Amino acid sequence: MPKNGEKPRKKISSASHYAVGYAKPPMHSRFRPGQSGNPAGRRKGVRNLMTDVQRTLRVPISVKEGGRSRKISTQEGALLVLREKALKGDARALDRLIELARQFNNEPGEAIVTLSADDQAILTAYKAEVAADAMTSTPAEFPTRERRIKVRKLVDGNGDPRK
Repeated sequence: MPKNGEKPRKKISSASHYAVGYAKPPMHSRFRPGQSGNPAGRRKGVRNLMTDVQRTLRVPISVKEGGRSRKISTQEGALLVLREKALKGDARALDRLIELARQFNNEPGEAIVTLSADDQAILTAYKAEVAADAMTSTPAEFPTRERRIKVRKLVDGNGDPRK
């Protein structure tokens, strides 16, 4: 019985009376329980280019140095060949080797910081302001220890001028 003016609901007894529409696909075309939505999708274990490159560079090769044979990775062998070409005068190999050295020879704690022209201008103006203040301040007006440390870091180039 409907309550308070509600419409009576129709009872659907079988799938033949199922209403097909928005977000209600036909029963025969729905995924069965346990069936994948993309049965022809990527198979397990299929590699991508990154894993192929990593695997290829790890493959060991034999190299003879000083009359003895030793095994090294393909990556290390390629770097040795690049080094030999650079030492023989190949300009492209030398450029590539220098670029690799610049990119990977830095210590982890060592960071090369390059300031933009705007940041450099701000830092230069700040240094001039600090220098001018140092000339005019009396001993009672010296900055606090924290301020002196911050200024020293900025002058040495170890600090961020925006902090």
